[in-house]
Amino acid sequence: MSRTRRFVLALSVVLAALAAALFTAPGAQAHEERPVTFPDGSGSVPKLRTGEPDLLVCKTDRTDFARRISGFPPALKARNLALFERCAASGHRHLQQAVDAVDRPGLTIAILPGLYEEEPSQPPPTGACASLDAPDSALGYQILSYEQQRQCPHNQNLVAILGKKDLQIEGTGASRLDVVIDAKYQKLNAIRADGSDGVYFRNFTAQRTTFNSLYVLAADGFVIDDVLTRWNDEYGFLTFASDHGLYKNCESYGNGDSGIYPGSASNINDGRGYDVPRYSIEITGCRSHHNMVGYSGTAGDSVWVHDNEFDHNMGGASMDSAFPGHPGLPQNHARFERNLIHDNNQNYYPYVADGTCAKPPVERGYERGVVCPQISMPPGTGIITAGGNWNLYEDNWVYGHQRAAFYLNAVPAFIRGESAWGRQTDTSHRNRYAGNHLGTDPSGASRPNRTDVWWDGQGGGNCWQADAGATSPGALPECGARRGEVSGTADRLVGEPVKLAQLLVCADYDVQARRLPAGCDWYGARGLQRVETQLALGTALVLALTGGALWWRRLRGNRLAGAATLLGLAGLALDVAGSTLALTPTAVPAVALLLTGAWWTLLGLAFRPTRPAFAWATLALGALTLLDAFDKAVLMIPGIPVSPAWLRLLLGVIWILWAVVTAGTRPPTGKPAGPGDAPTGPGSAPTEPGGAPVVLGDTPAEPGDAPAIPGDAPAGFGGASVSAPTRTSTPTPTPGPVPPQASDVRPHHGEGSA
Repeated sequence: MSRTRRFVLALSVVLAALAAALFTAPGAQAHEERPVTFPDGSGSVPKLRTGEPDLLVCKTDRTDFARRISGFPPALKARNLALFERCAASGHRHLQQAVDAVDRPGLTIAILPGLYEEEPSQPPPTGACASLDAPDSALGYQILSYEQQRQCPHNQNLVAILGKKDLQIEGTGASRLDVVIDAKYQKLNAIRADGSDGVYFRNFTAQRTTFNSLYVLAADGFVIDDVLTRWNDEYGFLTFASDHGLYKNCESYGNGDSGIYPGSASNINDGRGYDVPRYSIEITGCRSHHNMVGYSGTAGDSVWVHDNEFDHNMGGASMDSAFPGHPGLPQNHARFERNLIHDNNQNYYPYVADGTCAKPPVERGYERGVVCPQISMPPGTGIITAGGNWNLYEDNWVYGHQRAAFYLNAVPAFIRGESAWGRQTDTSHRNRYAGNHLGTDPSGASRPNRTDVWWDGQGGGNCWQADAGATSPGALPECGARRGEVSGTADRLVGEPVKLAQLLVCADYDVQARRLPAGCDWYGARGLQRVETQLALGTALVLALTGGALWWRRLRGNRLAGAATLLGLAGLALDVAGSTLALTPTAVPAVALLLTGAWWTLLGLAFRPTRPAFAWATLALGALTLLDAFDKAVLMIPGIPVSPAWLRLLLGVIWILWAVVTAGTRPPTGKPAGPGDAPTGPGSAPTEPGGAPVVLGDTPAEPGDAPAIPGDAPAGFGGASVSAPTRTSTPTPTPGPVPPQASDVRPHHGEGSA
């Protein structure tokens, strides 16, 4: 690797660390599990068995049971009555008892209508189980090994299914609400299936945990069919390090993280392009609503998500490469199509701010609509991709969002624990957003998103559909008709500086400490409270003061420089105004850059005669600013590793220091006199009558002043004198050298007298 390449890469990693800070704070709150590997992929998606169940679970209250089935269709009612008689005689009263009775693969457990609180599993651990030697997660629970889970299955789980193969568990009611498994906030998980290949869940509800309602871990083959999960601190459905999985016709709501979480799905397509032989997990026909986010997946690899509805969450769906300890990073190859993703504008952060989420879970009011968001995320967003590659978003309906339909930013590899230089910029590449229905619902009604695309600018090969509305940046690479075709492509090692600053500030969220970052509009900051506006205002004030001092001290006599300074002030004011409209992309920031670039360009020309080095630096800054406006509003410039904004920022810091020095020093007045020389003649300082030296200032020449003499500072750009000295001699009517007057002649040492 060349030295130049190493330098650029090292610089990019430092800059990308700002973006990474988005996830450093919530990273401590992510899902933490024992080290686990993917299945070997030899399994298959299990099929529903429709025969008579092998094991039955029911309660003994006949009156309650009769009430629960009273409205069933006759055939279903008759079946449940028959199963109840059988269960009363030889069945189990708790689901865990039936699971423990499973002694071979291929069995089916039927749960009859009722409320199952699994009373024997509810108490806290005692004896040896109360003192297991295991690491603690950041959230306080122990990260138990598989052996420890077997030893103490109810330390964390209301129902523990450990190593059971081809097991089917189904409710026998008319709907999934007829069978309810309730953890009452006493356990991390309502149901945990660990190492249980071929498990099939159908037609029941699981609820009220301090982590997940239904958790499937390390399974090669699972189905979640017509199951409801709700009211959990973290996830409704969580599947992890699994393959051959299917979610269908499911529902989830009221969860502090996501309703559906296929984290670390088997990474079967790593190294492939868009065309893949199969996906590890399919999710279809589900609805996830009123959660922090409807769908999420750290390392959600090779997941096919189609024909679902994600609505009325804070965010519709997200996938990321932000949390360590998840096999399969960086995230890749998710495929979203034909989903309804709309109206994800809930804001649950006030429940954190007012202390509701600091109460014990049972007191928070989840059943009344409270959600305690566990991580930082931008509310009002359709699909968020934080560090993912080769993802396809096609033919989705994405509408009614108050922030953005699509949100893409990169995450460097050191966040996931990888330190190799070559991997730090390996996310946010080749994500395709094409053929989606943006700002319109399926009936054809207009339901615009405030912004269709927000992108931090990092990555290569990403593309968006040409009919996207308001976007940030204003010019995006466009997708071709075929996957992989991109026009106007850009390949940047680091995102835009202002956007990274926003991510840095917004990272400082902590639900447990009730810390909501000031300055981040995700948490309600508006106007001057927002970090983007604060940065724009601070920069504008510094540049306005510096530019004003330059004009006053050095260029007051230059009309063109005065006009240029007014342009610069207008540009800086527009930049501040534009920053307050960041949620609604407009042309204001680009116009601000154009005016500011014009100011620096004209200012550089004005300084060329007197300060050539400073002038060239100013001209370069002007050119970079104009290039930045073009890059943001017209076309992302290909072939450069960072955007012009970064070069403008770096040069701008140097320019401000240089400009302050320039404004604070006096203009050049010619060569200093040699030893014993009298201060007169060409190249020497002018004197007043009687020999007193004239003090040169920046006051422009007035009528009656003498013109500049040889050795004085040259006239400024446009013909105006930059620093004409004040003279007491009689002015001449024409410019140019004038014959010396008697009173101006002074004898020089060694030349004799006149």
